[in-house]
This record gives sequence, structure tokens and C-alpha cells, in this order.
Amino acid sequence: MSDPNAAPVSSAPAEAACEVGTGQPAGHVHARAGTTALVVGAIGVVFGDIGTSPLYTLKEAFGHAYGLTPTPDNVLGVLSLIFWALIGVVSVKYVMVMMRADNRGEGGVLALAALVQRHLPIAAPLSYLVGVLGIFATALFFGDGVITPAISVLGAVEGLEVAAPALHPYVVPVAIAVLLVLFAFQFLGTEKVGKVFGPITCLWFAAIGVAGVGGIVENPEVLKAFNPAWAVAFFAHHGVVAWVALGAVVLAVTGGEALYADMGHFGRRAIQLGWFGFVMPCLLLNYLGQGALLLADPAAVKNPFYLLLPSWALVPMIVLATLAAVIASQALISGTYSVVRQAIQLGYLPRMKIVHTSDDTEGQIYMPSINRWLLVAVMLTVIGFGSSSALAVAYGVSVTGTMIISGILLLILARVCWRTPRWVLWTAGLAMLVVDVALFSANLVKFFEGAWFPLALGLGAFVLMRTWHRGRVLVREQVNRDSLRIEHLVKSLMASPPARVPGTAVFLTPSNAFTPPALLHNLKHNKVLHACNVLLSVQVLTVPRAEANDRVTLEPIGHGFWRMTLRFGFVEDPHVPKALKALKLVEPDFNPMATTFFASREALVASKGDGMALWRDKLFLLLSRNATPATEFFSIPGNQLVELGMQVRI
Repeated sequence: MSDPNAAPVSSAPAEAACEVGTGQPAGHVHARAGTTALVVGAIGVVFGDIGTSPLYTLKEAFGHAYGLTPTPDNVLGVLSLIFWALIGVVSVKYVMVMMRADNRGEGGVLALAALVQRHLPIAAPLSYLVGVLGIFATALFFGDGVITPAISVLGAVEGLEVAAPALHPYVVPVAIAVLLVLFAFQFLGTEKVGKVFGPITCLWFAAIGVAGVGGIVENPEVLKAFNPAWAVAFFAHHGVVAWVALGAVVLAVTGGEALYADMGHFGRRAIQLGWFGFVMPCLLLNYLGQGALLLADPAAVKNPFYLLLPSWALVPMIVLATLAAVIASQALISGTYSVVRQAIQLGYLPRMKIVHTSDDTEGQIYMPSINRWLLVAVMLTVIGFGSSSALAVAYGVSVTGTMIISGILLLILARVCWRTPRWVLWTAGLAMLVVDVALFSANLVKFFEGAWFPLALGLGAFVLMRTWHRGRVLVREQVNRDSLRIEHLVKSLMASPPARVPGTAVFLTPSNAFTPPALLHNLKHNKVLHACNVLLSVQVLTVPRAEANDRVTLEPIGHGFWRMTLRFGFVEDPHVPKALKALKLVEPDFNPMATTFFASREALVASKGDGMALWRDKLFLLLSRNATPATEFFSIPGNQLVELGMQVRI
């Protein structure tokens, strides 16, 4: 049957003009929402991850893992590293540059890989490498989507221990309860969640900013950290230890990839305004305030975030931090929905149910199956690690790995599409990759202490995605191998025409160059042929939304046969009946009362052969059995559908 997981096709030749930097999906789906509302919504959803980093970043930097003592030089050195990481990695790389590399408004590493592939020759080895890198980075992002909710909620709830050490046994149960509530309300969608979370997150950032100002006023010496010389001196004095300590510094920039992935939800402008106008200043003030506290009282290193507060503000801040941690989780959850949908449409994951939660903003979706899997994985992670400090050791590998791949793809795009001069490309690219590799390697050295966990999650997701994609290719090849070209069938049928009945038969097929098995089975068992027969293939483009002139290709074969291709972007719902109705054709006629859809339901059988290893065949069969049927995915009405079975060996 027609397959939404068929290999994506390009909507334009490689030399086509680059469509980069719009910051909006085609059709300006954000236009109906006011800028202020979008900024507040973005603050409520997109910035949650990076916004809760002050809960644990400085505490971990001077924790047992690195052996650093909070001397004035060390405090100023670490603060300087955090400041310049926020400027270089988040502000410059992601907010200013990466968001120009939008795929017609959509962000995320998979959308970026599709954009790069669209401007490369289809059969080029570089195009294949870009595809593999995109899949691997997406797999790492899924690992980040599991760890971020766990560490954010644990980091916030651990404030209970500061208020009352006797509450330590209740930290994990409370964290589990908070996560259950968060995931239970996902069906409302990011629009409604953002409206609720936006004001709370604004209050959170304002509160941590004010708390930081109090610390800075008491010890303004901390402002020296703006001078990068302190970061250089920190490295010169500590050497390898300083490099390893980057594993803590990276905690301050986790969430940068989420900003990029969530761009389709709120648009580039809203995210940029929220970051530069409000979020970044509040974060910097809080980090500096914590640093000022450590300069005055090194013993506060056990939890500088909460100890920065006056005693009367401790309990309210614990409540606010818990709410902020819930919102931090929301940033990765909504980003995961976006990336999963892109992966489904581009053929890297099985079909799943997608629920649209907003009439105004097309990118806001909810995926029930992903929500359930994420909830289980996050709760097991919380139970398994038990504390934010334990998770902090594991955190960072998946984030920095994705950062490296995003950087490489950006450099390729800058060269093949933006035509960036080589000297600019090499200078900026080398600086960016040096930073990304340093952060990644600093986290990788903690492999046996817990960094293996996100890598294992990412590797598992990578195997699933590659297996599904390869399996669908094998199924298509096998079906085509056993099929006649449609021209040959039409010619042989006309030599001895079968009985014909009125109406239109639409045969869903991955390749309309070959005879669909459903057509052969219909002739064999029913001994009839419809007056009009349309071989319909659905293709997914490497752009978010198909342009009107790219939507359909219709070609007459003769004797009442037509070859049709419908094209959708990778964030569009492939609603086939609605698309056919919109064509308003005289011939073929798609009147619902006279149109029947025919599809082949594949019974897959694993076998040893030249395809995949047997265990991958069985994994593919498991994924296929649990995928949403293609006819349901294409919104084919059940009262217009006839399904005929066929067996395919892979």
C-alpha cells in the first residue's frame, strides 16, 4: 500500500534557491497569534530546560566529581566559563545562527539534515552521510528527552532537603508524582500548557534574577567574571581538571537544542525576543548572585541556589522551582513530539497517532504513544539514579553529541547553500567545533560513572530508526520485484477486456510505476475493473509543507488508467481524501459516493537472506505490527476502503 515512510523526495533541485532564514512555516501559521502571546508562550514551553540549570550547575561544578574547591579564583573562573558558554553556544550558535537554518519554519536536527540534503545531489556520498548524521543526532535528542525531565524535577524537589533534611526519603516519590501530573496533562497541547506555564515561568525568571541581584549587590567583585581572562587563568592553573569540569559547565547550556527543535511551535522571532530580552539576563544575574555567595561563604557550595535566598523565601522558591522544573520537562516533551513527527514523515519511524491541539498554530501537537513511553522511561530514570547529582554525571553526552552534529550540518549548509566564503567558514567552524568537541569529550570521560546511559538510549533509538527505514526499503523493493509495470498490464488487459463497472477505484501503492497487488487481487477474485482506475502514490518532501504547484502530478496511462502522485511536507497531515477533494478535477472523478480505495495489507515474514540480519528483520516486524495502519494514517474512510492481503518476505 502507499507508504508514508517511503524515501523522502526533494521538492526542488539542488541548485534551487535556498529557503533559509524565514523563521516561519509556509503560510505564516503564527500570524494569528500576537507577538507578546507567542513570546510568553515560548518562555513557558521553550526555555524551561535551560531556565532550571541554575538549580544544579554551580553545585555540581564544585561537587565531588571534579575535586574543585570554591576559592575566589575558581569561582570566578567557572562563572566566566558559564557566561561565555551562554554567549557563544546559546546566543550566537543557536539563537542567532542555527535559527536562520530553518526548514521553512521548522527547526531541529532532522529538519536541518533534510534541508541540507535538499541542496546536495541525491546520490552523493555526502548526502547519505548527512542522512545518517541526522538520524544519529535525532536519536541522541531522544535520550536527552528522557534525562531532562528527570534531572529538572529531581533538582527542584531536592530543595525539600534544604528546608528539612528529614524529608530526604520523600524526594523520589514526590518527583514521581510531579512527573505523573505533567504527563497526564499533555493532551491539552502546548498552546494551553504554554498559556498556563508562561506566566509561571516569567515569575520564575524574575525571581531568580532578583535573587541574583541581591547577591551581586553584597559582593560586586563577582562582576569580574565577565572578563574571559578568568576562564583562561582557570584552565592554565588546573589543566586537565579544568577540561573535565566542562562537564559541569555544559549543564548551563543544556536546552539550546530544544530552542531550535521547538522553533516550529512558536517561530524564530518569539524565541529570540524571549531569550535576549528576558531569559538570558535573568540567568546571568542568578549565576553571578550564586558566585557572589560562594565568594563570601564557600560553605554555601552544598546548594548555592537555595542558600542564596532569605529564609522566608525558601519554601515559596521550592514550590516555584518545582513548577519551573515541570516546565523544563515540557520543553523537551514538546520538542520530542515535533522531532518524532518529522521522523515519521521522513520514513525513519513507524506511523503513530498525531493529535493537533491548536487551531491557530499548526506545529502544536500531542502524540499519545510517545507520551506513554516517555513517562515510563523518565520514571525509571528517576528511580534508577535517585538524585540530580547522580544524573548530572550522566547528563551532557547526548546534548553535546547533538550539538556537534548540528554544527557539522550547519557548516555544510553554509557552504552549499549560503555560499559562505571559505575563510569565514573555516574560522567560525573551527571555533564552534573546538568548543563543542571540548564539551562532548569532557562528558564522555564520565562514561562508566553514568554517561553510558544517554549513549545507550541514543544507540537504541538509532538502531530502531535505521531498521525501520531499511525495512521499508526492502519491502518496497520486494513488492516491485514481484510486480508488472502498469503499462504492460494495461496492454494485456485490453487484449481481452474484463467486465467494467462504474465508479473510480483508487489503488494505494508505494510506486505507481508498477501494478499494485490490490489491483491484481481485485481482478483475480472479483473479475471486474472500474471505469476509472487511479494508481496513487504518496510522497513526503524534504520541506515542511508542499507548495500548491508541487502537491499533485497526474498522468493518463490510457484505457481508463491514471498515474497520480500526491505530495506532502514532513509536518503536514497526509489527509488523502481531503487533498483529492481539493483538486476539483473533472476526470478522474473523486466523488465520495462513487470512489473506492483499494489497499494491500502486507503480511511480513522474516527470512535469512541478503537484506538485514534476522534479528533486525524480527525487530522490523514488531515495529510494523504496532504501527498505525497506513489507511488510517491517510484518513481513508472505512466505508470506502477495501483491503486485500499479501505476503512479503524480507
